[in-house]
Order: sequence, then structure tokens, then C-alpha cells
Amino acid sequence: MNTLPLITGLGLDDMFAWLRAGPRRVRDFLADAEALAARLPAGTTLLNMCRDRYHFAVGFAAGLISGKVSLQPASQSAETLARIRADFPDVVCLCDGDFDSLDLPRIDFPDLSAADPKEIADIPLIPADRLAAILFTSGSTGLPQPHRKTWGRLVANGRAEAAALGLDRTPHSLVGTVPVQHSYGFESTFLLALHSGCAFWSGKPFYPQDIVAALDAVPRPRLLVTTPFHLSTLLASGIGLPAIDQLLSATAPLPTALAAEAEARTGAPLHEIYGSTESGQLASRRTTDGATWTLLPGVRLEQDADTTTACDGHVEGHVALSDVIELLPERRFLLHGRHADLINIAGKRTSLAYLNHQIAAVPGVVDAAFFLPDDEAGGGITRLTAFVVAPTLDSRQLLAALRPRIDAIFLPRPPIFVDALPRNGTGKLPRSALQALYAEKTRHAGR
Repeated sequence: MNTLPLITGLGLDDMFAWLRAGPRRVRDFLADAEALAARLPAGTTLLNMCRDRYHFAVGFAAGLISGKVSLQPASQSAETLARIRADFPDVVCLCDGDFDSLDLPRIDFPDLSAADPKEIADIPLIPADRLAAILFTSGSTGLPQPHRKTWGRLVANGRAEAAALGLDRTPHSLVGTVPVQHSYGFESTFLLALHSGCAFWSGKPFYPQDIVAALDAVPRPRLLVTTPFHLSTLLASGIGLPAIDQLLSATAPLPTALAAEAEARTGAPLHEIYGSTESGQLASRRTTDGATWTLLPGVRLEQDADTTTACDGHVEGHVALSDVIELLPERRFLLHGRHADLINIAGKRTSLAYLNHQIAAVPGVVDAAFFLPDDEAGGGITRLTAFVVAPTLDSRQLLAALRPRIDAIFLPRPPIFVDALPRNGTGKLPRSALQALYAEKTRHAGR
């Protein structure tokens, strides 16, 4: 049987995580995981809703040790939990706070202080073909869909990202602003910690002062794993930043101007990760070097007409991608937006991703998103709207700044100014939230 260790790149006495209560070494972590595994009830699935990154890690490892599959939905809505209960009847929910688990069987993260690290002699070996996790899509285009991840592919995933970012050569302390259940947070904080020799901060800082405090709490070199939304908010706060040695962003396209500002303020290179829940992470780029992406080690892209498929490496099977991709030599490619985002008005084509990139680059725009309402997406006259957070601009100034950047036919009619956009915890803008905002604003305007 082919097996792979739970942790590579670290020995039993190396640092694994930084908690507010103090550091935890690998043997401490494994002792906690063994103790929790002994307390888990019977069953094959574990809904790991721990908000603390270390608690999540202990829960995930305890599940692996006891033969349970970790369920990781991007949404924690009542509808999602009800579907999980129906599809996985023996599920138990692991929580470490006031999470509303509804009628799911539940276990609260216990006090593990009696666990004895001195009893840990080895790092556990896990069968490579064991189903280790089921990640769920966000459900923004329908019900969340499950995607099965085997242990061997998860290990390859973490190692591929570590190699692409140089973390296998120079391990960093990881501070993440994204939830660990989300595929990006799972891969770029938890899997990196397991398979790159990196240690992580256990919290999930959101506000700028909390991010600064988390960075201050871990030793250098430091990697901040974040999103365009969190990064923009952090830089706009004006708070003095501790030394950061590398920045990583995902979940939404990163404006080049924001990347350049972040690198100038921190002196750290900023990389983006491209991927999906279905495929896992696939490629990286340094944003200020240009638009070209480079595939992670082992991953391959195939193309048939307009459809691009990811395969090999850590990808489970063949996964059709939702993006319009232009393949280039030497394992590189360009992204031209999502198939669902393509817009055709009077014979001219563009994508919402391109429009969002252009409006975000307008001086004075803090946040923005183009939107095509549901009632106009099916035909007739297309009237693009844009929601804009820009306290110092009015509609005339915004449109004047946009005209040199985009074709006049794609100018928003009208731009709608708001105080903030309804982004979720990973910085994404669910279409359903934008549709609700559109309905509210147009109703108030008497349209």
C-alpha cells in the first residue's frame, strides 16, 4: 500500500503553529490529534467548522487518523447544512465557538491539555488513495457541488504550491485572512503548513489592526495569505506594517496598481494563485511582472475548441475550467475572463473581469464591480450597471475616467454609488448578493 506522511518538511520538535496561548510543535499537534480522534463518535464524515486554524488542523488530522472524511462547505447556510445532513447521514459537526449547527450531531472542541506529547514517537502515515476531504463549491451558480480529494493529491497540491513560491527552500510563517474551510485558505495555509516546513498563525484576522497584530506575533520570514479586498483595506488604513517577506492573493483578480502599491509599501513580492475548488490550485504569477500565468509543477492544461481542461499532477481526473484561456509556450497561459462573464453588445465582446479590472484602476475608486442584471441577461438591450465605492468621485467624473479605458458601449448605465460592496469572508462578491443590491437600489430609485 502506498502511504504518505501526515507532515513532511518538519520534525517532531519543529514549530507547527503559533497560538495566542503559545507555540505548538509537531509532537504537540499530533498528541492533540490523537486525543481528539479518541473522542470522536462513530461515523465516516466530519463537518469541520472550527474557526481557529489550529483547531481545524487538529480536527482534520483526527479525522484522518480515525478514518473520517473532512467535509468543507464554502457556505454555512441552513440550506447547505440541511443538504449535508441528507447526503451524509452519519455526519458529526466539530465546532469551536457559537456556530449554529442546527440539528446536526455536534461535538465542541474539547480541552486537550491532558494529551502527552512525549508519547508521540512517529508522524502517522496515511494511504495515498484514501478519501481525505470533500470540498464544496460556493453555490453561486446553483447548489454547492461536492468535490472529492484523496490524500495523495492533497499532499501533491501542497508540495506543488510550496515549490512554486519557493517555500520548500525557505519556509515562512503563514498568516491567513481567509477561512481555512475555503479551498484557497485550505491549500495556502493548512496544506502548506503540512507539506512545506511552514508554521501558521492560528487565527483568521479580518480588520487591519488584527492583521498587523497577527504578523507581529509570528517570526520572520512572513507570508501574508490574503485577498484583494483584505489587502486594499489594509493598505488604505494607513496603519504601520511590520516586516512582510512575501504576499499571496487569490479569490478575485488583483489590480496591477494595487499589487504595485503593496510591493512598494512592504518591499515584498506579491504573487497570485489561480485555481478552483474543482481543480485545486493550478498556476501562479507575480502580478507586477505581467498578465502571464505559469502552471504549478505537474499540472497540465488541454484545450478542445473553447473548453480548457486541467489534468495531471494533483488534479483529480480531468476538470473542465470555467475560464477562457489562451495557452502559451513553456507551460504559460493568459486568462480572458469566465465563460459566464462574457458579454456581447452590438457585436462587441468583453468580459466582466476585464471591466472590473479597468474600473478598479480608476484613481479614487476604492472598490467596484460591473453587474448584468438577471432580467437583462437573457436578451434584448443589455444595460450594464456598475456598483462603485468612490467617496471622492461623482458619476460624471467616473465616466470621464472610464471612457479612455473601455469602449463607450460598455460604460455603466448607470453607475450606482454605494458605501460598501457585499463581499463575503473570502472577499468574493456572490452574484446573488449583487442581484439583491441591484433590486434594492433600483427599487429606491423608482425604476
